[in-house]
Amino acid sequence: MSVEALKEEINSLKDELSVTIVAHYYQKDEVFEIADITGDSLELAKKAKESDSQWILFCGVGFMGQSVKILAPNKRVAMPKIACCAMARMIDSTYFDESVKAMERAGIKKEDILPITYINSGAEVKAKVGQMGGAVCTSSSAVKIIEKALTSGKKILFVPDRCLGQNVARMMGLKSAVIGLDSDEDIKAADIICYNGFCSVHQLFTLKDVEFFRKRYPGIKIAVHPECDPAVCEAADFVGSTSQIIKYVKSLDPEQKVAVGTEYNLVHRLRDKNTYVLSSTKPECPTMNETSLEDVLHTLQEIKKGNPINEIFVDEETIHWARIALERMFEYVGA
Repeated sequence: MSVEALKEEINSLKDELSVTIVAHYYQKDEVFEIADITGDSLELAKKAKESDSQWILFCGVGFMGQSVKILAPNKRVAMPKIACCAMARMIDSTYFDESVKAMERAGIKKEDILPITYINSGAEVKAKVGQMGGAVCTSSSAVKIIEKALTSGKKILFVPDRCLGQNVARMMGLKSAVIGLDSDEDIKAADIICYNGFCSVHQLFTLKDVEFFRKRYPGIKIAVHPECDPAVCEAADFVGSTSQIIKYVKSLDPEQKVAVGTEYNLVHRLRDKNTYVLSSTKPECPTMNETSLEDVLHTLQEIKKGNPINEIFVDEETIHWARIALERMFEYVGA
């Protein structure tokens, strides 16, 4: 079946079943184009919650579908592919507990630890954070969340992305340390103690890439995501979340050249010209690119048959504590 025929069938079934399709910015073009709602992970969860549809068909990765279910337990959420974010898989409930113990071994009492989890984490980790009085953050809200958290006088355990934690610490003039990389003394002296997780896509961007583009295109602007290595972020002209990068690039003069350090599918949709991917390789997220139009159509067909596939389920206790962690974020940033 051709792409256009697939899209026509998808749109017909979507309307017949009153299903809302949401797609993350990193989805490939043909999937992105059939979505009713597009955006970054938290934006999608919030908008999906407000949808009138009983069914949400989420084109993204697993933790994103979970976020919808946490915020709107009454919704039924299905994913064409329950693709797993590599970063989110780097930490689970057990690894979280071990991180707390590592801080205790460094001389920090458990009651003096306040955890913050990046939204790129599973529901169980979010629930653990909620139980300890912590909050979720996004890349755009991380500074505000940590500013608020620090007023508690506690040490911040930041999971799972070490780069985001280190970049926030640098921007705020704070000390950071990484569990498993730094000594107990460094951990005890740090304000933000980071779990050693990372985004494989954003690790592709290097300081050499920045230097190459600056040499080849004098006057070029460099915009990167804070999941990039701190050295890359420090050398950039702009550091921001996916939505912030979009806004920044669109604010530039069309003739201004810009190299962007984030996922390929987003970058190539930004502008028609003078926009480059800050890498010699194609930085595609393999899990985000798992979803195809055929998968979307098949998922809709199974919903119609009353035999839904890849439906997201989260137990009530996990939903309770994970929602508390998410609601604290909304409270802290005034969302």
